Amino acid sequence: MLTAWPPENALLAPDWRPLVDQYLASSTGLNLGRFLSERLAGGVVVYPPQPFRALALTPLHTVKVVILGQDPYHGPGQAEGLAFSVPSGVRPPPSLRNIFKEIARDQALVAAAASVVRMPEVSLVRWARQGVLLLNSCLTVEAGAPASHAKRGWEVLTDTIVQSLAAQKGPMVFFLWGAHAQAKRPLIDGSPNAAQHLVLTANHPSPLSAWRPPVPFIGCGHFGKANAFLQKRGLAPIRWQDESQ
Repeated sequence: MLTAWPPENALLAPDWRPLVDQYLASSTGLNLGRFLSERLAGGVVVYPPQPFRALALTPLHTVKVVILGQDPYHGPGQAEGLAFSVPSGVRPPPSLRNIFKEIARDQALVAAAASVVRMPEVSLVRWARQGVLLLNSCLTVEAGAPASHAKRGWEVLTDTIVQSLAAQKGPMVFFLWGAHAQAKRPLIDGSPNAAQHLVLTANHPSPLSAWRPPVPFIGCGHFGKANAFLQKRGLAPIRWQDESQ
């Protein structure tokens, strides 16, 4: 859990630091900081312990894929500062299980994979280190209270991050799963470099929507499509499957 505000942000990748520092010094960032400090002083449990971890593990200049989540998991021991990811040894939540299910059935990946079926490692740190930015719209949440820090100012920072990514000249893939993530699409489409990027949309991987129309998450093929896009542009594909075993 988060113990103090501001958190130690020395681990921020250097090319993310100016953007984050500017935000924290802004009126919105200062208001968010006061809110978080008051909640922590009142004994409220806030997750995750490192809100900026995605920006530490995936420097701006390495980003090839962006996966947008909503807010961190709100159960004890689940949130680790990366969208959809949980620490090793933690039971994967339903949305993450559906993500692994889609990877397992994605024919573009199956054709390139070894025949051995492995139990996936639940922490997605391995993705982050390959250039997959696992970014939530809100970077903190209170225990047992989903969306409790929505509209407190985090969205201003994460919108700026998405705009900064979309402005990059190199090709990039954006996974927009569910209405919340898709609401950020204008930030991508409005970039002068929008034509260089691939935007993939589908329902959220939550069990409530993963199989439903209009674009079911299960069967979307996003992981294989992303790799095909990257390879066509001379970039290394993402190793979505767990290769540690």
